[in-house]
Amino acid sequence: MSKKKVLFTLISIIYLVSFLAFAKTELKMKTDATAMNKEAITLLKSGNYEKSLILSRRALSLAIFYKDNKLIASCYNTIAANFDQLSEYDKAFYYYHKGLAYANKTDDDVMKNWLNNNLGNIYCFDKKEYEKGIYYYKKALDYSAKINDPAQMVFTKINLTWAYFDISQFEKGLPYLKYLNKHHDKYGSPSTEVVLNMLNGMYNNFINDTKKSQFYFEKAISLGIQGNEKSDLSYSHLEFSKFLVKNGNFKDAYTNLSRYNTITEELNNEEKKSKANVAGINLQIDEYKREIDKIGNEFKTKEELLLQEQSTNKKIVITLTAVLILLFFVFYYYVQNAKLKHNNRLQDIQSKIQENLINATINGQELERKKIASFLHDNISALLSSAGMHLFAHISQNKNSSQEILNTKSILEQAHDQIRDLSHELMPSLLARFGLFEALSELCKKNSNSILQFEFYTPIDHMIRYEEEFEMKIYFIITELLNNTIKHSEAKNAKLSLKEYEGSLKIDTIDDGKGFDSNKFHILEGFGLNQIKARLNNLKGSIEINSEINKGTAIKIIVPIVYPKNATPAFPSQ
Repeated sequence: MSKKKVLFTLISIIYLVSFLAFAKTELKMKTDATAMNKEAITLLKSGNYEKSLILSRRALSLAIFYKDNKLIASCYNTIAANFDQLSEYDKAFYYYHKGLAYANKTDDDVMKNWLNNNLGNIYCFDKKEYEKGIYYYKKALDYSAKINDPAQMVFTKINLTWAYFDISQFEKGLPYLKYLNKHHDKYGSPSTEVVLNMLNGMYNNFINDTKKSQFYFEKAISLGIQGNEKSDLSYSHLEFSKFLVKNGNFKDAYTNLSRYNTITEELNNEEKKSKANVAGINLQIDEYKREIDKIGNEFKTKEELLLQEQSTNKKIVITLTAVLILLFFVFYYYVQNAKLKHNNRLQDIQSKIQENLINATINGQELERKKIASFLHDNISALLSSAGMHLFAHISQNKNSSQEILNTKSILEQAHDQIRDLSHELMPSLLARFGLFEALSELCKKNSNSILQFEFYTPIDHMIRYEEEFEMKIYFIITELLNNTIKHSEAKNAKLSLKEYEGSLKIDTIDDGKGFDSNKFHILEGFGLNQIKARLNNLKGSIEINSEINKGTAIKIIVPIVYPKNATPAFPSQ
């Protein structure tokens, strides 16, 4: 055997050993990611949504890194379910869609069934877009039939029947109701008996079978009182009141409508308390912060050990391969090393505009944002909700409501949605609840689309929190940078990275857009840099902009970190 054959045989053995080592390392990290997601699901079921979100996002990062579509879909579903429970339906809707996109790339029909069902729920019960909701329910029904799960088929058909009956399409919902009446005893669950009886009451009311309708409504209410499904009980009272109004029993109708309003108010109060608990996480942080830190550190240590092991294996392979090849191809490596030189130089420029901006002006802007957002959410939005509820009660009591009343109801709903969106835009709730890094991760995901993809990277632990106003200023600086990229760069890819370095926060944004000549100062005007530099002056930070035409733009910001009072960094500088 020639020396060359011996060399290539040795190289093949080395790469085989390396491949097995890398496969073992990858399997360990995938196992950790799966364990994180399972723990997040357990925390979700127990109502510990904050911890569940933290773990599911960490699991998602690993799943995306290893391109495991099943695990990615499962993580997105867990994140969406958390937001669903927190009544953050827009975020839940976004993540359910993301999860379905990845689930559709797999053969996991169980996950596809759940995601389609969840999307149907949001379309029907939150967005009131019944046609879309029914479409997703039918998709879920197809997958439940495909996996031959009768319990899921019963569950989905209850949703379909309710959706059709809610828009008075009783003929379309009737086949599903017949199926439920036939199979629910065998495959249904006690938690859906209230809904089934309510649906039977609604249908018999539609066909004017008064006796049966009253029987089913009363049975639904009786089961609802015995159980814990307040929401189903409230809807049963509402539909029963409609039946009683139709039959002229206005006294009992008013009683049932009052019960519906009382239970609905209780549910709303519980939802407000849940949101208050989430918003006031600092009140509970002493109880579980150590536990979260412990879990995060354990997984972080495992990741670091596995990455270190992987890096060591790579170094061994590279070293051995280089030594063996250098014995025979020294000249070849000299040539390759000569070809590695490149001639890419970016001209550095710093432009200073509007120096000595008044710090109080910037602080006032941020304070007004918080005050306005809080006022809109806590006062105006609550008043609109209350007005809508009273108006709905009036419409329910008066069968022939005027068009002006209906128009008023629609206007109130639009105003409520716009107030909520404006409040979130002025002061993102994720920033206050989970901190800068979770908010930036969410910001990059929301701004990514088929034209421009934002990538977010930071080695800093997402649980680390800085001083509140510092986080807010950094968030709005980066928001302005991303807006500039979207509006002006014409890029396809952009990357945002944050690192801690010697007590400062280093922020880098890079895009592959059209760029500009950074030597020409006037080009920089109008890009929102006035607000950015004003905030940086306030924070004693600096900004450096490097760009070339057709080569993209790179922006580097360095800002001294401001930690909360009487606090020290949780981890050493990165």
